[in-house]
Amino acid sequence: MKSNTRRKFLKNAAILPIGMTLENVPSQNTNESKKIHSAASNAKIKLSLNAWSYNVPLYKHINGEEGGMSLFDMLDECARLDFDAVDPTGYFFPGYPEVPKTKFINEFKRRAFQLGLAISGTGIRNDFASADKVKRNADIALAKRWIEAAAQMGAPVLRVFAGTQPKEHTWEETASWMSDALAECAEHGEKHGVFVGVQNHGGMLKSADEVLKILNMVQSDWLGTIVDTGYFLTSDPYDDIKRVIPHAVNWQVKELLKDRKGSEIDLNKLVEIIRASNYRGYVPIETLPMIGDEDNYDAYARVPEFLDKLRKAVK
Repeated sequence: MKSNTRRKFLKNAAILPIGMTLENVPSQNTNESKKIHSAASNAKIKLSLNAWSYNVPLYKHINGEEGGMSLFDMLDECARLDFDAVDPTGYFFPGYPEVPKTKFINEFKRRAFQLGLAISGTGIRNDFASADKVKRNADIALAKRWIEAAAQMGAPVLRVFAGTQPKEHTWEETASWMSDALAECAEHGEKHGVFVGVQNHGGMLKSADEVLKILNMVQSDWLGTIVDTGYFLTSDPYDDIKRVIPHAVNWQVKELLKDRKGSEIDLNKLVEIIRASNYRGYVPIETLPMIGDEDNYDAYARVPEFLDKLRKAVK
């Protein structure tokens, strides 16, 4: 069955309740990931930082306020903490949502290289679940521009959101046009050698079932998932994590489960799950303020504290 024909079949299958189609439809992505995992004898975990952890000082710098942190300052801090890599979110580049100038990208790459830091990915804001086709097309164009910027930057993954389900439409209806948008982005990613990673961040994607169904509808080896450990809003987030790892192209490991309303993450259990999957790649952390305690959030203290906990679990 040709790829486009298969995609149409899988999109039509979306009218069935979630769960009825997942286990019975083989995924092109799963088959490819099995080949990769079978070639590797064990997992390899490389620690990275998601820039959103420092969003407060980074935004201060953008706004010209005292106490700000530039992206270059962030690189220095990541090197000081001995991260393997950094995930510089697109919002913090000059002129976002426009892509940064070539000169800036090249200076950023140069500084990261000098500090021994890889660039594990980058990300944008978008909403592929919007019922407004004009808005969706604008966000597809945004993603394509940033795919090209990611390639120039040396970032192997562009992180995107799914979006929020419109009240007047069902999940299945929304998934149909959302998967079209992701497929178009993944096709562009393939041309430039950049994976598109869709993050489970509420809205349309709150469970492994929903993530897997979207991936099956798109059927692209250039589309994977950003495993957001803090946003599986189910009874057993660890089971959701296990189920989506074969499709993982990047991570966001957070301190709390269930959108900061759940318990503290068990990092030993998480590392055990990752190692059992034979995942090989970057595992970025993202620290966030506790709900109601935003004014007291200190990234300069929280990032090294959480990094140390994850390092101990990995060792």
